[in-house]
Amino acid sequence: MKKILSAAAMLAFLQLADSCKINEEFQAGLTPDQITAGNASSLLDGAYNAMRSPFQGATQIFAMSEVTTDERIMPTRAGDWDDNGKWRALHLHNWDANHPEVRDAFANLGGVIFAATDVLRPEFGATTQQQAEARFIRAFATYWTMDLYNQVPYREPGELVANNAKVRKGTEALDYVISEVTAVIGNLPDAPAYRANKDAARCLLMKCYLNRGVYTNRQTPTFAAADMNQVITLADQIINSGRYRFATNYFDNFAPANTTIGTENIFTELNIGGVSSGAQYDLWRFISHYNMTPTGYNGPCALPSFYDTFGANDIRRGTVYDYTNGPTNRFRHQNVGFLVGQQYDLTSSTDTPLKDRTGAPLAFTREVRLIETGSNLEVTGIRPMKYPPDFTNNPAGTTDNDMVHFRLPDVLLMKAEAILRGGTATSAGSYGSTPTALVNSIRTHSSRNAGALANVDLPTLYAERGRELYLENWRRQDMVRFGTYLGPIEQGPTSSDPKYLIFPIPNQQLAVNPNLTQNPGY
Repeated sequence: MKKILSAAAMLAFLQLADSCKINEEFQAGLTPDQITAGNASSLLDGAYNAMRSPFQGATQIFAMSEVTTDERIMPTRAGDWDDNGKWRALHLHNWDANHPEVRDAFANLGGVIFAATDVLRPEFGATTQQQAEARFIRAFATYWTMDLYNQVPYREPGELVANNAKVRKGTEALDYVISEVTAVIGNLPDAPAYRANKDAARCLLMKCYLNRGVYTNRQTPTFAAADMNQVITLADQIINSGRYRFATNYFDNFAPANTTIGTENIFTELNIGGVSSGAQYDLWRFISHYNMTPTGYNGPCALPSFYDTFGANDIRRGTVYDYTNGPTNRFRHQNVGFLVGQQYDLTSSTDTPLKDRTGAPLAFTREVRLIETGSNLEVTGIRPMKYPPDFTNNPAGTTDNDMVHFRLPDVLLMKAEAILRGGTATSAGSYGSTPTALVNSIRTHSSRNAGALANVDLPTLYAERGRELYLENWRRQDMVRFGTYLGPIEQGPTSSDPKYLIFPIPNQQLAVNPNLTQNPGY
């Protein structure tokens, strides 16, 4: 009798293909004519859904990109959040090739690559646009794997997983991403943001050119004017499309309805509240105290030195946010942004301060340590709430907040940086042609209210990228490019070994694929 796999089952096996030899042996027992994986449309949807595991929530890529930086800390609170020290290892730059988040991110990025590649098998009959979308997804996951690990396993469409995956390394992988995205961009649609689209492709190319010098020499990068001009040209194409504008409220871009109100969003991962979504709810569940609405796990925090980079009137630091089906918040307490100080019951008809589990006031402190002890360990640390909670679908876990990859402000900031790094200034849209004008177009908009800067140089731009893009997975990459990742980091190392500029190849991957080699120093 023929063995027939559904698209979902096939995807699950593909995601694990390089994680365990058992799965490779199972796949080796199947030939292409024994696999009915569904039509190209369902396979493509499976590839999009595969992106949820490595990217969404507060683990894997998010943990590697944020907890290792000056933005986020995951303190151990007595017996809570110890997790065998894995969060401390990230913040202290002390991880190894067995670290769970490093291991899982590598495996699940590989799952995205192989799921997208499977769409391209000729027997599935993908249309030109479907092939372009699959190749973009594959290039996007390839880019992130290269950025984090400097090595990217891959197979050709239809190649048996019994074969050891070939590996692209360093700038070879980068050149592949550039060539793939350039090849498919003309066949991608203009919209929507939650599908691979032309401007998402342009954003990915901007990241490639802006960071090319980093991937050539991560410790001492240089920036070629030709690459910076590519960044500027791509930015102008996105700006001149007229498809994006600043949102009415900064937090609209991350709210449950951001599919429609997130007018800055260029590329997102679609989550459908109550139906199908990834783990974006972890971005509030991890930080919320047990007694808050919605309840949470009382874990990670923002570092006070990062919080202090925001001006007092900067809306991005926090505001009162109104959205459908949220708590009445009758007394207008801040409910998004960085939560610090006394917290309140937002559902009450009286102004009711919350308490922690000991009965003490639930007042979040600025101060936080990597290992917390004592009577106040539940309240230490400022809590960053960037994605407004979805109360309609909480606590089911299938939230309506689309996960955001690329936004208009990132395009403007990359353009400003490219000019500062030697590119030729241009004028596009109403944002100006100088780095100062580009940055101030963001800061002075009513959705930010951060005030104009007198002048923007590279250190100022670096700080502004932190304020605008915090918790959007770009901080580690920015710190590497600006030369700050090796320390010092508050509550972290004073200096780090350069080996930590990339992550190790997980040991179990080395065990099953001889084409992978361990990165230097691990």
